Amino acid sequence: MPRTISHASKREAAQRAELVRLTVRGTLTLPRRVRQGLDKEQLFEVDRREDGVIELRPRALVDPSQAWFWSAKWQQMEREADEDIAAGRVKRFDSMEELFADLDSPTSE
Repeated sequence: MPRTISHASKREAAQRAELVRLTVRGTLTLPRRVRQGLDKEQLFEVDRREDGVIELRPRALVDPSQAWFWSAKWQQMEREADEDIAAGRVKRFDSMEELFADLDSPTSE
């Protein structure tokens, strides 16, 4: 069954669309609104379909189940943890009980 698109949907899509130029070197600059929320060094899978449409899909070079570790937020937290360790802002415990007691204490930091 063919899919129909209302005139309003076509008009809305046309208003969102922007033209980009393919340079002689084969580069494109994606509009800012398209780049929003993507990493600065984002990789894309590129596919040219039989109907001529070119699709870009954001991809990562890491196992998807491990991608969380490489997110900007997690990497920032890793850097903060490394700084805390280097500055000696760590505690050592001889048992799990001591660890839990410290975590439960109101002065634990």
